[in-house]
Amino acid sequence: MSFLTKILGLDKIKEINKAKDQEQNKQLSAKDLATKKKQPWVGVIDTHINKENVRNGFFELDWNDLFIKRLINEGYGVDNDKHEEIVDRWFRELCANVVIDGDFGGPLEKIKTGNLDINNVKRNND
Repeated sequence: MSFLTKILGLDKIKEINKAKDQEQNKQLSAKDLATKKKQPWVGVIDTHINKENVRNGFFELDWNDLFIKRLINEGYGVDNDKHEEIVDRWFRELCANVVIDGDFGGPLEKIKTGNLDINNVKRNND
């Protein structure tokens, strides 16, 4: 730290500003904080399950524009695509990869469930 900075009290001002910034960051949502830091962000807002059929449901997602830009850069869409369509392409592939990895727990042997054709999932998400 330079002598001039110390004499003018700039070091104290920097400390005060840093503390104020940290306090303001505590008030921000995860999305707003990521956006402030210029980082892509996506999060699950809620999970909805059909009460009559637990196999049906959906995740409610939220994201910032930086996440959309990243998905576009990764090939999930182009600039004029709807954001929901871009995120849906990414999320479908993410879910398919979870199934393909085979570590999804799977059904118990005695419970009758539908079968998932992994080759069809791969083909439709390439």
